[in-house]
Amino acid sequence: MVLLCSNKTLIASNPFSSYLQSKPRFLFPFSSSPLCSCGSPNFQKVLTLSASSLPSASATSAQSLHLQHDEPTPASLTYWGDFAARVSGEWDGCGAEFSAEGKPVELPESVVPGAFREWDVQVFDWQTQCPTLASETREPLFFYKLIKLLPTVGCEADAATRHSVSERVAGGSENNVLAFGYHPSGRYICVGLVNGFEGKRTLELEHCFVSPKNREERLRVIQVVRLEEGLVSLEKIWVFSEHWYGPFRNGEQLGGCAIKETGFALAKAVEVSEILGEWKGSERFAVTELECEQKDPIHQLVKVRSQNSNRGQQCLIALPKGLWCSLEVKEDGETCAEVGWLVDCGNALTSRCAFHKNGGLKEMIMEEEAKVLDGKVW
Repeated sequence: MVLLCSNKTLIASNPFSSYLQSKPRFLFPFSSSPLCSCGSPNFQKVLTLSASSLPSASATSAQSLHLQHDEPTPASLTYWGDFAARVSGEWDGCGAEFSAEGKPVELPESVVPGAFREWDVQVFDWQTQCPTLASETREPLFFYKLIKLLPTVGCEADAATRHSVSERVAGGSENNVLAFGYHPSGRYICVGLVNGFEGKRTLELEHCFVSPKNREERLRVIQVVRLEEGLVSLEKIWVFSEHWYGPFRNGEQLGGCAIKETGFALAKAVEVSEILGEWKGSERFAVTELECEQKDPIHQLVKVRSQNSNRGQQCLIALPKGLWCSLEVKEDGETCAEVGWLVDCGNALTSRCAFHKNGGLKEMIMEEEAKVLDGKVW
């Protein structure tokens, strides 16, 4: 491989372009096809949503988790009820966009109140809501609605106006993801293929971590990866820091000034020196065998043998909140996208998506790791 810069890699074998040319059917969020090299027709699912139906579709998606599916949970998806109980609810907080180099991106001037501009105050953080619901007793279904709120001056959050609303649905007839791996703790990995700006195809790789110290606190990181002719590059990164505010209400109630989270986009990024070096895996959970013919995108992250890793500085991007991410193409042509959270000194949660040389999704992995110093675990 030939490194063009820290976030772009030229692939001589052109792994993604041939795959996308043969499977151009996915247009987020109105249709879906799997990122899987088997290409089985059983995977193909078409959504019935239209642009004009999105508001009502939000309610339909949430209601369908309780009303529209009578099939029992597949035996292979154990602990789904535990996951559903911990992930469901109103998650309020803040979100920020970062460039491929990890630099915070300022909000568009059009959405920032005039008072901020008069005071020469730059705004980098969105206030967000993320009402999330997972079915607990019937066919596994997962739904959330990401709501970005317009910035307000002072404590006016209860009267905040929605700037945008986007949805994510895993499972069922309205599925709009390619693969979804869950852990009973409420952690998950989600892969979506998106037609981006000017028709450029991108992957959205979402990694959701739950704090080991407080299960009502979580971080979600979305790596937006551009797929071009012979080139895989990190386009941007979204980070959402959220707290559980209460039971699911489909975003009808805002936590307002009681929201525990504050803006973080300009906070200090994690020290790269704390990430580099050898790490010992203590608990490893994975979804593998994704090339087999399957009818549902939802998979359980099951415990597998842990592995050690050694992180170098190349391709590593430091972010606030103790986070880092990377996108790397290995010598064998496989692509690995990783996000990590340094939860405290010497201990981290990591999440990875690995892709075959031909672009097919190989595996999704979440791991608990400890830093190794002088041959000893931290």
